[in-house]
Amino acid sequence: MAKRKLAFKKLLNFFAWLTGVLVSLTVGFAMIDKVLTVGWMPLIVTQVAGWIIVISTLLGVLMAIFNK
Repeated sequence: MAKRKLAFKKLLNFFAWLTGVLVSLTVGFAMIDKVLTVGWMPLIVTQVAGWIIVISTLLGVLMAIFNK
């Protein structure tokens, strides 16, 4: 029973991590494509922030894969 709970917890953690990655990439690409903007920020700053989000998310994914 304890093994089953541990496996379920690992599966939930994976889905939570995957959801975070997908949301981060969605927000980052929306900022890059000028779909999502911050009213007081110039568009170029929003696009740069979007690239930072996308690159840091992809680096985080690579680090998670190679850490296993």
